[in-house]
Amino acid sequence: MRDEETGSWWQQVSGECIAGPLKGRLLNPLTHDEVSFAVWKREQPEGKVLQPDERVKSKYAPANWEERMEKAPVVTPISAGDPLTPRALVIGIQIGKASKAYPLSKIQANAPVSDTVGGVPVVILVNEDKKSVRVFERLADGNVLEFSAKPNSSQLIDAGTESLWDFTGKAVSGPLAGHQLRQVKMLSDYWFDWKIYHPDTAVY
Repeated sequence: MRDEETGSWWQQVSGECIAGPLKGRLLNPLTHDEVSFAVWKREQPEGKVLQPDERVKSKYAPANWEERMEKAPVVTPISAGDPLTPRALVIGIQIGKASKAYPLSKIQANAPVSDTVGGVPVVILVNEDKKSVRVFERLADGNVLEFSAKPNSSQLIDAGTESLWDFTGKAVSGPLAGHQLRQVKMLSDYWFDWKIYHPDTAVY
């Protein structure tokens, strides 16, 4: 990315300025969601949707962008011993200097996934649509929670108090009702791209 004010160039994934007057500076990452429209609409019924601008519509990426990218050659070198294929989709988490990549296929099959990254206990949730993913610190009142999926539901149960939790990380019933888990920054990315910016990453 190039900023118009200084002409500096920035890496998209890391937010680091790599050339220009601001070289070495870092953009502050924000916690964000990458969820299906159905999930977003359910949680934000009064939300507004950004529509394409017809005046510049021809400049937008085609609707089949992901399909075309799947067929495009990967020019980034990946070692033969890599645990994942270059275009495997991963959920990347970085906490402090520690980073870890979670293959999307694995967390879809095993959610909720409890783990620890950089000394912080986390839980990875996958909505019933199998596309929407969120990560939270699994801490409440100073205790580390252990979660399991409620059968036939997108909700979770914690083993300690048997409180019921929803996909927003909020306890909706039980002793911890009303408690909100802290959301953790994550990035949905291709493995080869995540590894470029996190060469020492662990893999789940």
